Parts: sequence; C-alpha cells; structure tokens
Amino acid sequence: MREKAVERRNVNKEHNSNFKAGYIPIDEDRLHKTGLRGRKGNLAICVIVLLFILAVINLIITLVIWAVIRIGPNGCDSMEFHESGLLRFKQVSDMGVIHPLYKSTVGGRRNENLVITGNNQPIVFQQGTTKLSVEKNKTSITSDIGMQFFDPRTQNVLFSTDYETHEFHLPSGVKTLNVQKASTERITSNATSDLNIKVDGRAIVRGNEGVFIMGKTIEFHMGGNMELKAENSIILNGTVMVSTTRLPSSSSGDQLGPGDWVRYKLCMCADGTLFRVQVTGQNMGCQIADNPCGNTH
Repeated sequence: MREKAVERRNVNKEHNSNFKAGYIPIDEDRLHKTGLRGRKGNLAICVIVLLFILAVINLIITLVIWAVIRIGPNGCDSMEFHESGLLRFKQVSDMGVIHPLYKSTVGGRRNENLVITGNNQPIVFQQGTTKLSVEKNKTSITSDIGMQFFDPRTQNVLFSTDYETHEFHLPSGVKTLNVQKASTERITSNATSDLNIKVDGRAIVRGNEGVFIMGKTIEFHMGGNMELKAENSIILNGTVMVSTTRLPSSSSGDQLGPGDWVRYKLCMCADGTLFRVQVTGQNMGCQIADNPCGNTH
C-alpha cells in the first residue's frame, strides 16, 4: 500500500506540472476576429468625433435661441405664435432684413403706435419694383407700375398715379411737388392760389401739339435767357410787359465793335405781332424791308 501511495503521488505531481497537456498549436491569423480594427476603427472614431461636434453646435444654437427668444417656464417672453399665422413681438426687437410671406401685413396694436427705427440707416420697404425709403431728411417712393394711397376704413382714394381713372391731385397738406420730368396734358392750380414753377437750372416746356399758357397774370422771372420756339407762330394775347432793366440797349452810345455780340431789337406790330431786327448801327428803328407789319408798326 505504501508503494501504491508513492506511485499515485508521483503521477499527480507529474500531471500537475505538465502545462502542455491537451494543448494544440493554432495560427491566430486564421481565427475569426471580433470588434472594429484597422480602417473600420478609424472610421468609427471619425463618426463619433463628428457627432460630438454636431452636438456642440446644436447646444450653441439652442443657447442662442433661448437667449434671443427668451424662452422661460411661462413660454416665450419676446414673441407669440398664433394659430392664424400671426407672429406678435412683445418687446423691442433688433432686426436687419425682414422677408414677409406672400400677401403679408406688418402692423401694430390697436391703441399703440408702430415705431420702426434705423440706426443711421434709411428704412426701406420694398415689394418687387416698388420701394419706400424713409431717410433723415426725406421720404421717397419709387415704382415702375404706379402707386395708390387710400383710406383703409373708408376705401377712399387719397392719391393715385392711375391718371386714366383718377385725375392727379396733390394730397391734402402737400404744397410742393419736386420732379425731374413730368408728362401730362395740363397743369392747373385751384382758383384761390397761384401756380409757381421753379427750377434751379433750366426748364423746358414742350408740347407735341403746342403749349398754351393761360392765367390772369403770367410772370416769367429768369436769371439767364428765355427762348421761345415754334414751328408756326407764337401768339401773346393780352397785355405784354417786358422789364428792360437787365436788357442791353441797342440805342446807347456804345460803339459797336467787330468783336461784340450780334444785337437785335425787339419790335411789335399794332396787332401784337413780335419780330426782331438786327442792330447794325446806332439809333436804328424797326423799319426794314421785310417788315411783317406792313405799313403799320
């Protein structure tokens, strides 16, 4: 029994020290690998980094919206959204460019004024080719298709450029109309006020079928020359008065030198016909060979 015990002890000792028992050598490259390795691992890292960047950007946008719109526990403090599509601003808003939708309306509350302020810049309302510009010293409206102002309550037309339907009238309170060029059939004033046409430079009045100027008193004040041209005739009907204080006199004692301008004398017939006579000498009258007045002048 002692020998058997010694033999069993030796066998167990050999068995415990034999680490290669049941080991079979295998090539690891032929085994099935799990997980993301190589290019797949790099691609996964790039996707994770991109998602992280998008999350940071989304967080920044959310913070900006929260700070601007002022979203709180009771809702939005700066604006209201209604089911009818109305967007109401409850506080002072700072905006650059606003693009309303088709047939949109911008207005204020019933009992409050709508205040629109531009910081050292004009306020421009534009729809297509029609533009309203409000500046510090002037307000201008430009349009290629015309414009019309009417009372929203009574629907009465206050001012319109549709001359075929409405006659052109200045709005109440407007005394001066400043234009570069106007094409119209006639220009009139009311019975109790004068019609004044003033220009800084040169004024040209042209009519395709003639120009008729009628009034109780017609006065022309010019700093330069006045030129009247007509294809057929110029008719001055009424009392004509010409102030000669600023006109050169052809009958003065000045000698007519060869370097002077060509001078003319204005003559009038008994029937009111005006004609000119070139001054070739001193004390020259209106008697010329081709006198349009005949014997009476």
